[in-house]
Amino acid sequence: NVPGHDYNKINKAYWWGEVDNLPGVGGPGLAMQTVEEFLGVPINFYARVDFDTFVKLVDEIGGVPVTVTERMLIDPHHTGMPFWLEPGYYVLEGTYALEYARSRSSAQGDIDRGSRQMEVVNAMWKRIVDNNLMPKLISRAPQIYAEVSSGVQTNMTLGQAIQLGALMVQIPQSN
Repeated sequence: NVPGHDYNKINKAYWWGEVDNLPGVGGPGLAMQTVEEFLGVPINFYARVDFDTFVKLVDEIGGVPVTVTERMLIDPHHTGMPFWLEPGYYVLEGTYALEYARSRSSAQGDIDRGSRQMEVVNAMWKRIVDNNLMPKLISRAPQIYAEVSSGVQTNMTLGQAIQLGALMVQIPQSN
């Protein structure tokens, strides 16, 4: 249930919050409120990352390992010259990872898309943890922040984001 708007997808809550220009709340606030009411737990922080920033973050960690399970038509540079990504194991650079995560060109469309998005996020986390990249990322946090801050909207301070990153690597992968 999206407060004031009936039932819909969470991303629609964000959209409505932006369109309605809810004072002090906006898209992130209405999305947080929607998730809070749905899960019954407080949501204190949010982060919205634009596509260019996502690409930069993936490239910062050296790409994202994924296993493509079915042939996919992708056009990562939007040149109008798409190509087939064949099944197999890949470490995708940022542009390709974004296209892989956003693509609906598979047997189950949006369902597969959602699964690929989770796969990419989990692969990013695993790559950071398995390669012990967190110390490097934390030491480069001011530079990374300067490069990507225009593409990230959040209510966290840089210090809080660094603390969150440090805590995330302590979470067992099974959780």
